[in-house]
Amino acid sequence: MIIRQFKAMFKARTMEFVRDRGTFFWNLLFPLFLVFGIAFAFSGGEEKLYKIGTIGSANSELSILAMDQMQVILYGDAATALQKLERHQVDMVIDFEAGQYAINHQSNKGRLLRDLFVAQQAATVRIPGDAPAPAFAERTVSGLAARYIDWLVPGVIGMNMMFSSLFGVGYVLVRYRKNGVLKRFKATPVKALNFVSAQAASRLIIVLLTSVFVFVGSNFFLRFMMRGNYLTLLLLTTLGILCMIALGLVFAARLRSEELAGGLLNLITFPMLALSGVFFSLEGSPPILQTIAGLFPLTHFIAAARQVMLDGAGLLTIAPHLAYLAGFTAVCMLLSAALFKWE
Repeated sequence: MIIRQFKAMFKARTMEFVRDRGTFFWNLLFPLFLVFGIAFAFSGGEEKLYKIGTIGSANSELSILAMDQMQVILYGDAATALQKLERHQVDMVIDFEAGQYAINHQSNKGRLLRDLFVAQQAATVRIPGDAPAPAFAERTVSGLAARYIDWLVPGVIGMNMMFSSLFGVGYVLVRYRKNGVLKRFKATPVKALNFVSAQAASRLIIVLLTSVFVFVGSNFFLRFMMRGNYLTLLLLTTLGILCMIALGLVFAARLRSEELAGGLLNLITFPMLALSGVFFSLEGSPPILQTIAGLFPLTHFIAAARQVMLDGAGLLTIAPHLAYLAGFTAVCMLLSAALFKWE
């Protein structure tokens, strides 16, 4: 009986979405248009800003760090900084703890900064009696640059996943409640948990297939970087969608005003869109912004997806992000189950 109820609710919700041609094609085509549009807009070249990663306490006498054209980013360990250097996300790394600097010999910016750094060191005037300047050994790494579109694709997929999950579950259930649909279901043998589970399962399948379509469709033309395992990425995407659906169910649990539901969902989605690293990195931003961004599930999904796609990370590497998404999902599901009302 319970299985038949679940199948009926699942089929009804899925067919409702598929028959709404406007919403169906919007969910499929909008992310593709966005990816291709941004890829075209940012195909003109690299950014003009130089980025230097530092490890340890910076030496104030290094004038290269004080130049207006430089953005200095502090890293906690050399491995992370060198990984950024390999991907051309920073142009030079200065390790004050190890007494060395590193460049990517495949980067024109890196070679230019190396020449500037060495020239400034050689031209430094010392007052007699002062301690000698620290000698920095040179280290080189290699690696091809990750294009902006390679970095962007996980963010676009996450953004589409967020909007489809939150509005596809939260807004729809509020509309059902307002129109009296849920009130009618209350008079049937269908249990609340079964009904909500069917809604969530239907939306999970729809958003997952949409995300796969966007990934495959855009990769067919753009050939973006994918160094990790596809199954790992699929598992991460599934958990991310479940997390967003669970968050949408919290808003759908009691609200009956579509206007209020839309406003609250926008109140959640726009900060995530701005601070979760969809279109730009928060590296070098104020710590308070990075702390706030770390609370959003979209931040963890995008960060883990980029680790899988750009760095070839495995399950063990992205385990902290998976644990956060799983915990967030469990909390939201328990909260929505406790708050849910038919009327």
